[in-house]
Amino acid sequence: MDTATTVESLYGPIPVSGMVERFDDGGLKSCTPNGAVVFRTALGPLAAQHSTDDLRRRTVQSLSFHPGGALRALPLEQPTRIATPAGPMDVELVTFHPDGSLSRAFPLNGKLSGYWTQEDEGRLAQPVELATPLGLVRAKLIGVSFAPGGQLLSLTLWPGETLEVQTPVGPLSARVGISFRADGTLRSLEPAKPQGVPTPAGLIQAYDLDAVGICGDVNSLGFAPGGGVSRISTSLTSVMAWGPREEQQTFTPATRESLCGDTEREPVPMRLEFQGATARIRNSDAAPWTELDLTRWKLKTQPYLRQFANPFGRMSCSC
Repeated sequence: MDTATTVESLYGPIPVSGMVERFDDGGLKSCTPNGAVVFRTALGPLAAQHSTDDLRRRTVQSLSFHPGGALRALPLEQPTRIATPAGPMDVELVTFHPDGSLSRAFPLNGKLSGYWTQEDEGRLAQPVELATPLGLVRAKLIGVSFAPGGQLLSLTLWPGETLEVQTPVGPLSARVGISFRADGTLRSLEPAKPQGVPTPAGLIQAYDLDAVGICGDVNSLGFAPGGGVSRISTSLTSVMAWGPREEQQTFTPATRESLCGDTEREPVPMRLEFQGATARIRNSDAAPWTELDLTRWKLKTQPYLRQFANPFGRMSCSC
């Protein structure tokens, strides 16, 4: 760390305030602009954030750089239209790969606080129309990500937003995120509601109560390159397994104490993974994986629903 009023970068001098962070070799790692500065990027000239307001942007967010000096993250002074490989977007934050190509684009970049809530930010969110492997999509987005070659890798949906997706196992409703491989095939999605999905174990009601809508890169329902289900989470299905010596195991979702307390319980998603002739199962993130050879074990699924007050989501507690 050091302090300076101006730092040199591959893009020219940057007026800064506060501490300047550097890599071990002395290269610029991050800094906070305190004056107007425009960066010449593959997306065109972009003006870095250097001013604040009383609600959404109470502080100036720092710039960050890759080793070697290329821009990594660039908060923008004002919403700016850029040309992404999937179509034009108005954005407030962009990140770059080390080669300078677009990595991620975020339409909004307000900082949540006691003065500015997710609902406040959400009122500013506008639908974005992009060309995707699913076809033309129009939705409110937190962000999108791209490979260095420009291929769309993921969509992160705004809370409450859903999309209907044609998948290798049929049409499904998605929330939170959808991700793709560079060849355009579907990698994963986050189910928007409990939906029956065929797997090597049988039909499973796919839904992850613990899904967090921060990044759509990795989601609970994953697909193998060949199109079959590679991973899935459920709180509504149990799995029975019969072994070669007629031994039997039953796997059911675990429970935990509800945030509401008062002895209430809520389900924990059970997770299953499939690769080749192997199935892996665990009924909570704290439990060990059980690995089963599908050439020796036979699996069967059945509905599983304890008498929860709210089996499809966390209980709403009042203080």
